[in-house]
Amino acid sequence: MLPLRLDSLSVQPLSVPLVDPFVIATGRVEATRSILVRVVLTQGSARWEGLGEGSCLPPVTREDQPDALAAVEAARPQLEDFPVEPDDREGLQRLLDLALPGTPVARSGVEMALLDALARHAGLPLWQWLSGQRGPAPAIETDITLPILPPARMAELARHWASLGFRSFKVKVGRALDEDLAALNAIAGAAPGARLRADANCGFTAEEALRLVAEVERLGFQLECLEQPCAVEDVEGAARVAAACRVPVLADESVKSLSELRSVLAARAATGVNLKVAKSGSLLGAYAIGRAAQAAGLPLMVGGMVETRLGMTAAAHLVAALGGVAFPDLDTAWLLAADPFEGGYAAEGPRYLLPDVPGLGVRLPSGTTMGILL
Repeated sequence: MLPLRLDSLSVQPLSVPLVDPFVIATGRVEATRSILVRVVLTQGSARWEGLGEGSCLPPVTREDQPDALAAVEAARPQLEDFPVEPDDREGLQRLLDLALPGTPVARSGVEMALLDALARHAGLPLWQWLSGQRGPAPAIETDITLPILPPARMAELARHWASLGFRSFKVKVGRALDEDLAALNAIAGAAPGARLRADANCGFTAEEALRLVAEVERLGFQLECLEQPCAVEDVEGAARVAAACRVPVLADESVKSLSELRSVLAARAATGVNLKVAKSGSLLGAYAIGRAAQAAGLPLMVGGMVETRLGMTAAAHLVAALGGVAFPDLDTAWLLAADPFEGGYAAEGPRYLLPDVPGLGVRLPSGTTMGILL
């Protein structure tokens, strides 16, 4: 049989404006700061294209868009024309580790494009290729994120999303506790009975996190989880919060790898994990972390870092490969002012369906060039 080869690799900026600024405790972005990677695998005259997105969200990611673009360009000579063994996932991981060391965002975009092409080569949806499962994808219902904005705007957004059927709200907190509490009061009036996922992005002390939890309960919200309440280095504080909370306390910035998962579990600093492809630098790596967390009995969230439809579709395939997760957080494409892609997931309000098509099923509209800068 003729060998399968990585025939070409190209990368361009992928910047799409947001409707509202995406403000979290540690940063603010006005547009996606992603890279768009395209690969072509060939086998004789046959060819399979794959698309990947690597998403930067400084300061959560050390890389910003120019860094990720430069890393992929620098790795191109090591990767192009390289033979690819479709079933050798460990070999692929080693190759990417060598070509893209210390650049998880760039690495995640290249790997995603390669996995998309490999799944197309196999004639399978990516989640089936990844997991070995067959049959229809599990149903997925996502939350919607409310970034840190003036309370009136957060309430307006909550009312809008509730009218479209969204039932779970991921509310960004952690910049200033009193302002967070004012926003929660406004949201409670706009969307009574809403389910809440509070995400502090490392912004709280243990005392502040527990005060927020008490206020959420007083307002009558159904608190589903609390995400990354304390700074990564404040392991003791996170453990105090995890021990005191009746709901899962999810590690996000604290867990990017299997070794970090083991450390967090040993310290009892979380009771759940948020998986993100760009954060881990690898969809395969995020899947491995998810499988290990499931084996330990931990609930999972799968989220993103302000990706487009492309990155969110990949995250949805990760959810499906894991057999579903407790807290799907696949919403960032909803927050953008434009959608540069077609295909991928089909959405009815917060409910996502993955079509039975090979790979990710995402495509650029006809006539679109690789460079997308809106």
